[in-house]
Amino acid sequence: MIQSMTGYGKTVLQLSTKKITIELKSLNSKNLDLNVRIPSYYREKELDIRKNLAAVLERGKIDFSIFIEGNGGEGSSKINENVVKDYMNQLRNIVDSNEVELLKMAVRLPDSLKTEREEVDEEEWHQIVEAIAETVVKINKYRSDEGEVLRNDFILRISNIENLLEKVIEIDPERIVLVKEKLRKGIAELEVKIDENRFEQEIIYYIEKLDITEEKVRLKNHLEYFKKELSTNDSNGKKLAFITQEIGREINTIGSKSNYADMQKLVVQMKDELEKIKEQSLNVL
Repeated sequence: MIQSMTGYGKTVLQLSTKKITIELKSLNSKNLDLNVRIPSYYREKELDIRKNLAAVLERGKIDFSIFIEGNGGEGSSKINENVVKDYMNQLRNIVDSNEVELLKMAVRLPDSLKTEREEVDEEEWHQIVEAIAETVVKINKYRSDEGEVLRNDFILRISNIENLLEKVIEIDPERIVLVKEKLRKGIAELEVKIDENRFEQEIIYYIEKLDITEEKVRLKNHLEYFKKELSTNDSNGKKLAFITQEIGREINTIGSKSNYADMQKLVVQMKDELEKIKEQSLNVL
């Protein structure tokens, strides 16, 4: 079953001292483009996060974030008493103010607060890992739901091309007759004597050049192959893109050989359907 590269997942983990929000967003990209935003005291875990996400999400422009609320920041801050007192003593010599005002000025100066780095709690991290796994499940569910929408659209577009191809097959004999008549009319207008046997040989040669039998067969096969890939267990957007290129090649060849306005109109419609498939296939995982 195909999956979209577009997805979103969010999990909120409520702990006793903080609320941790984990978010995953994904858009289409040719390769894996993973951006990780986490608090600094989780940095030692970043490589593990990247490795695990890359293994399960495979491809896409992915933004992963961990947000912390309710803990007052990334570490606990304490007043550096000695520094503050020293600042206040210096300020007394400069300004005439009371103790409260001196304290307000002192705590704004450098090094008046000291931050104690918070270490990673392994039990807390274990809960975060479980929350990340839950978020991955959510984004994959989102991707699968979006993939089903893409699949239905692909089936519609492929069916439209198949119907147009049937019309091409239907009018092909008529096209050949009209091409022959056009050639004979052109020769008649020249009012010259011709060797009928040689003329018939040339017509046969010319008609063979316009024959689209192989293109019709190959196009049918490519359309069937595309539908078959939509029903496989794996999602392979790159393979679908390759098959789409092959479909386009056959449609273009039919158009260049058609030499018949009614058939060219059908080819234009097929190209229009194929462009919609190409656009949507860029978002397939």
